[in-house]
Amino acid sequence: MLLAYIGISVLWIFLFCYIIIASIDFGAGFFTLHAKITKQDKKINHLISRYLNPVWEVTNVFFVFFFVGMVGFFPDTAMYFGTVLLLPASIALILLSIRGAFYAFENYGPDTKLIWLAMYGIAGLLIPASLATTLTISEGGYITGTENNLDLNWTELLLSPYSWSVVFLAIISVLYISSGFLTYYAAKAKDKPAYNLLRYWFLFWGPPMIAISLFVFLSLRLQNEAHFINAVSNYWWLFLLSFICFVGAMILTLMKKAHGYAFVLVILQMGFAFFGYGASKLPYLLYPFIRIDEHVVNSSMAIALIIVFILGLLLLIPSLILLLRLFVFDKKYVEGKK
Repeated sequence: MLLAYIGISVLWIFLFCYIIIASIDFGAGFFTLHAKITKQDKKINHLISRYLNPVWEVTNVFFVFFFVGMVGFFPDTAMYFGTVLLLPASIALILLSIRGAFYAFENYGPDTKLIWLAMYGIAGLLIPASLATTLTISEGGYITGTENNLDLNWTELLLSPYSWSVVFLAIISVLYISSGFLTYYAAKAKDKPAYNLLRYWFLFWGPPMIAISLFVFLSLRLQNEAHFINAVSNYWWLFLLSFICFVGAMILTLMKKAHGYAFVLVILQMGFAFFGYGASKLPYLLYPFIRIDEHVVNSSMAIALIIVFILGLLLLIPSLILLLRLFVFDKKYVEGKK
């Protein structure tokens, strides 16, 4: 039982790291497209390119660790999720391939075609939307059939207010997180035109993100009342801390001060909400089919996986920090001098 909780905690950390890093990447792609269409690309595209060039290749490493770890710790997830998520996962893989192809054309091609830029920017929003389907289905009510013949009730999924609210939350969160980081990055680069535009986007996407988060919370009551009651009764303080961090980030940005601390508050805001959601969901991974205490792998394998994944965290996070310090946050690199 304890090993199951330790295992899911480590995996949840990997997933959270992926959400933050990938959101910056995905949102930056959309902002690049938006700036190109609105003829503002000269203001921000050089700044976004300086961030993406060293970082984009390592973004998906955290997600691969999470996916492999989930199947390793809880083998039954492969059967349930692998069956019902075949279409959404395939769509996500195609969209990731499109983004990878764009990077190849961007780095090795003579110029960037608008059609490729459009596919790149839109894919960055559709990937989190398609992946968010996993969290929606995990609340129960969408899977039909028996254990040997599982099927996804697409009609129920497409008509569900909870399903669509999660999709919109995923998209808006990407734009909110990305604009928050890029605002800090523009301030550090002392790039005033880019800073003014990105700061406006961050302030613009903040209120819609809180509004859609509240709607997700309320619609969860209709989809999975037990999860909703557990979240409200036992983990309300995590969601309150998340909202306080949101207010702090907005105030600092409005005052045009301490953008680094503002983005730390954004990370804490998302972290409190994300771990509050995850903790209140337990012991179910897929309601009502998979419980972490009943479907975890044997103890010896669980211990081995925990050790490997903790070592993976200890390797990946310092490596990412080193990469950021050597390139992304290097003073001359940030200011475009090298």
